[in-house]
Formats: sequence, C-alpha cells, structure tokens
Amino acid sequence: MTVIGFDAALATCRRVSSDELTLWIERRWVRPQHAGTGWGFSAADVARIELICDLRHDLAIDDETVPVVLSLLDTVHGLRHRLALLAEAVARLPPESRAALAGELRRLERERDG
Repeated sequence: MTVIGFDAALATCRRVSSDELTLWIERRWVRPQHAGTGWGFSAADVARIELICDLRHDLAIDDETVPVVLSLLDTVHGLRHRLALLAEAVARLPPESRAALAGELRRLERERDG
C-alpha cells in the first residue's frame, strides 16, 4: 500500500488548504496513519479528501452535515462490501443450494410485497 505525506496529499488534492485538511483530521473526517513525524495518507484517504472537497466546495454542505453524509456513505460502502462477499459465498454453493436460496428469496419477496 502506497502512503504519501501531508504535503503530497495537499499537492494531490489542490482544492483543500493545509488549515482545512488539519481541521478535517482533527474532526476525524479523514483518518490518516500517524507516520513518524507526520501523517501518512493512503489512496483511500486521498479519495476521502476529494469527496469532502466535493461536499464542501461543490455541493456547499455545511460543517454540521458533513459527518452525517460521511457516516451514511461509509455505511453504504460497508454494505456494498458485505453484499459482494455474500454474492461470492452464494456463487460457491452447490447448484441445488443456490436454487433453494433463490426460491426462498422469491417467497420472501412475495410475502413482503403482497
């Protein structure tokens, strides 16, 4: 995993100032690794900085709302990951088990929709 320093993160994410990024770290909106004498930012951290720039600068989301949006997006990301694992687990089941599961899902959908 490639990790970059604070200045490199600022150079990559040109829409954020040093003061803003420091504040976002203090607020735990971005959680870089503490790397010796400074911060170490992963690719995911840099993507999160870009996302926060989009929220703050492009969409004008206020400071009170940003943590709510980030929490919801983190939840969606986690759910997508879990769903992908579930899909992989189902794909590894024997055909008759997959067929039984598909039938049970259809039955549940009818119950809930009906």
